Order: sequence, then C-alpha cells, then structure tokens
Amino acid sequence: MSVDANFAFLDEGSKREIRRAALKAVAIPGYQVPFASREMPIARGWGTGGLQLTLALIGRDDVLKVIDQGSDESVNAVNIKALVQATTGVATCEDTGEATLVQSRHRIPERPLRRNQILVLQVPIPEPLRRVEPRESVTKRLHAEADYAGAYLQLFERIVRHGDASAGADHPVRVDGRYVMAPSPVPRFDNPKLHRAEALVLLGAGREKKIYAVPPHTDVASLAFDDHPFRVEDVAGRACAACGATGVFLDEVEGDDGTATFLCNDTAECRARRVGAAPSGGGP
Repeated sequence: MSVDANFAFLDEGSKREIRRAALKAVAIPGYQVPFASREMPIARGWGTGGLQLTLALIGRDDVLKVIDQGSDESVNAVNIKALVQATTGVATCEDTGEATLVQSRHRIPERPLRRNQILVLQVPIPEPLRRVEPRESVTKRLHAEADYAGAYLQLFERIVRHGDASAGADHPVRVDGRYVMAPSPVPRFDNPKLHRAEALVLLGAGREKKIYAVPPHTDVASLAFDDHPFRVEDVAGRACAACGATGVFLDEVEGDDGTATFLCNDTAECRARRVGAAPSGGGP
C-alpha cells in the first residue's frame, strides 16, 4: 500500500456519505441504514463494512485498535490495522484503554469502553429476520410494523430442538424498546455489554450495505421469553490458565493428552493482567 494514497484511503465524498449514514443510524438506534458500500482492498466478508466506517471516522489524532476473535494478532486484524496505518499514519495500540477507535470482529473488549471511545463492529449478516424471511421488502415492512414474531419463532425453535433459547453468538437484541437488531456475531456473553454502554457502537455490513448503531446510554435487551430468560455462557468455576482471570470469556483449548485448558479470549487483556496492568476479572 502506497503512503501517497488519499488520507484514510476513501475519497472525501465517500467518507461524507458514510458519516451521514452513521449519523442517521445514531438518530434511530437499531435501525439499518442503507449506504453505498465501496470496493475495498480486502474481500467482502472480511470486514469491509467495519473498515469503511473506521476509514470514514478516523482522524489524525486517533489511536486505533483492531481485534479479530479477541486477538490483536490475527491475520485479519493485522492486515486491517496495516491498511489504516499506511493511509493515515495514525498511532495503533493493543491496550483497549489507549484506543479512541476500536474495530472488532466477533468480540466486544473485556475492559469497559469509555464515553470518548467508538467501537466499530464488523457484521456479516445484519438482518435478524433473514433466516425466517429472505425477502428484503418484507423484512423492511416487518421492522416498520415492529412485527418480530419471526425472531421469537427462531428462539422458540431453539428451545424445542436444544432446550435453550440462547444461540452461541449473534443473539438478537431489542434496542431502545423498538428495533430488533443483530449484534454482530459477538458471543451472547457480550450482549449485556451493549446495555447502557458509555461508548458509541457502530455496526457495518459491507456486503449487505447496511450501517446501524447503538448510541451511548441506550437500553439494549436480549430477546427472551419469561419462562426461558436470556443467559450468557456459564464460566463459573473456570479461570484463565495464563492469568487466572475469572468472569471473562474463555476459549477452551484441548491439549495433546485430551485435557481441556481455558484461556482468555481477549488476548490483550490477558497479557495486561499478566504484567499487572489490568484488573484480574471482569465480565458482564
């Protein structure tokens, strides 16, 4: 990537159009705002929506953190960070507390975000009703009429098949008591972090050409039934084998002898805890 490229890669008209869509998304929490998704130097499905939001928002004084599946060092995270850095010259970091702009795929950082931070989530499928209704024109009408029977039907089917309404990830949420949205494919462990969060959360789907948002201090409730309440993954009794943290989202790693070991999914927080730079626990 040439350092002579336009600042933040996109032309100024494209950035203004994306920012206008983001502002509309903030004004109508949870509503999916269409935008003219651009071709990017990464494949669609690898975070083009989040990347376009990041490039439209980033300023010269920002500090960028990019994570993928909880890691700052995955191929996707490293390549996105390299592209943004090469076309902006902004500082990058792994410490969530240092970042002003965080782009993420599949996780909300363990450390609570502040009011002067923005979290950009990469979204593959933004439509929470897509599995029950493939027609875009119909899903638009269902959202307009607040008809979310299809979303509850999916939960009911999970209860019938698996005995639990909770999905492994991307469990739908109702935002500000109105729109139901797909909270990116984050694990349900992260859903409570969206409720009344201090940071602005923007979600971008490049392939589906949609932007939506959860403004700061907005009510976010995971869909559930009275007799089958929403619940996050049970991590009680487990601790990270590297830093000893409890109450955080853990990966299960199987050793050569078949025994299971649990490690922090948020690798930057785990590393910070090992050097004494972060609290020993957390979680919603």
